[in-house]
Amino acid sequence: MKNLLAIVVLLLSGFAAQADSQLKPILTGDQNRGWEAVGRLDFAGRSFCTGSLISERYVLTAAHCMFDVETKAPHKPSDVTFRAGWRNGRADAFRNAKAIYVHPEFSSSADQLHDRLSNDIAIIELAMPIRTTSVQPFQTATRPRAGQEVGVVSYAHDRAESPALQEVCHVTARQGGVLVTSCNVDFGSSGAPIFDLSGDTPRIVSVISAKASFRGEPVSVGTSLDGALSELLDIASQGRYLFQKVDATSRDVLERVQPVVGASGQ
Repeated sequence: MKNLLAIVVLLLSGFAAQADSQLKPILTGDQNRGWEAVGRLDFAGRSFCTGSLISERYVLTAAHCMFDVETKAPHKPSDVTFRAGWRNGRADAFRNAKAIYVHPEFSSSADQLHDRLSNDIAIIELAMPIRTTSVQPFQTATRPRAGQEVGVVSYAHDRAESPALQEVCHVTARQGGVLVTSCNVDFGSSGAPIFDLSGDTPRIVSVISAKASFRGEPVSVGTSLDGALSELLDIASQGRYLFQKVDATSRDVLERVQPVVGASGQ
């Protein structure tokens, strides 16, 4: 973790002059066009995260979202609902979960910090596939380089009923499977897709794992998809949905790291 901190120290100052765009609320169908496959994941009405459709049956999100925010017990698939394109009480598609696949090397233990951050991804298999032209799954891509412009679409405790888009934020550091970015996130943003927007269509390169601060500056921590996603997809294809390494969540990465699951009522 010291190496990651050293990279952050070096790069935050170097990229501070690069202006990030502000969050843009997505309130209308026109504003949501192209982002319908980002949705809100609800957990039995107690909490929520952000997820994104990567195939007609699989939703990508953060592994730590799959555990109850209070008891730390694994969520049951019957507790999980995906609301694609959720805004103002309506969804472009609504599906319950059939199975949950958490990366086998994920750990929330303070003693397993690298595993916590570099493998904080999960896949939710939907009970029924989403097959509608208005909700097109996103493609994925390899992790972006340091300094690259990226974007994020996320829900949060103060925008639980509609997502927001930040079209330009930056990768300020990366090490192994961990990305540090300047993207604006808050509670409820866990699992939100970080996009490479340089091509013709958005491609997911990371998912939000936590928000943090470093020397008083807000940063977000993302889990890269390199290697981890392909391994997890292989696990899902074999139906091996096992929870492992369930420990108390660490909150002391950088100055403060806070896994950003949104609690209902916040």
